[in-house]
Amino acid sequence: MILYEYPFNERIRTYLRLENLFLRLTELVLREQALDHHYALTTIFEIMDVGARADLKSDVLKDLDKQKSILDGYRGNPAIAEGVLDQVINQIDRCFQALNSLPGKVGQPLTENDWLMSIRSRVGIPGGTCEFDLPAYYAWQHKSGDQRRRDLAHWVSWLMPLADSIHVLLKLLRDSGAPQKVMAVGGQFQQNLPQGRSFQLLRLTLEASRGLIPEISGNRLMVSIRLMRQGEDDRLHPSSEDAAFEMTLCS
Repeated sequence: MILYEYPFNERIRTYLRLENLFLRLTELVLREQALDHHYALTTIFEIMDVGARADLKSDVLKDLDKQKSILDGYRGNPAIAEGVLDQVINQIDRCFQALNSLPGKVGQPLTENDWLMSIRSRVGIPGGTCEFDLPAYYAWQHKSGDQRRRDLAHWVSWLMPLADSIHVLLKLLRDSGAPQKVMAVGGQFQQNLPQGRSFQLLRLTLEASRGLIPEISGNRLMVSIRLMRQGEDDRLHPSSEDAAFEMTLCS
């Protein structure tokens, strides 16, 4: 099965991009080779580029506070396990405090590291990190894998409060939806969205063996899905077959 996700607004789009970058970063840091650690550094720079957006930190803090207020409203509900509720609220509190305690924008302390910034300024140039351009970086790549991992862990520590906050917010969002089985007739599916609810994320699960690829579009009123298939010319072509899939709308 392949899971596709489609964000309905720019804020969730940014969260999903950050989640993808943090997943990549985590995997690369754990590896041994200098080349993997080079791409771990470039991923750190990508996260910093996203984090440099003026309102990102504020948006995440507001969403954490909003989720805490929603969950606090469930206290005293006999259908809710108070112990689990307390764990989630405490986790939100820890994320809020850790992110709020970071100085300035996300990753700002890293911008004060001249060595890192010299690499960042060259990464966007094709071949710009060769040994004759950045001999100090070339020497760092020849250090032991353990030493490079320690350095990377120190730099990543400035970004982890954001990673943890994004993880919590997206988990709560994903858990808010209930999956439903639907059918794309002739490869097309459309559904009007219930009024009075603001959906933020669509999740779609397709059987990988069918070789179908969804093209998703949506707004606050409607969602539309067209199933495509990659042809021998490497282009996507509309599929005309009926296909069942699982869809979840999360608010």
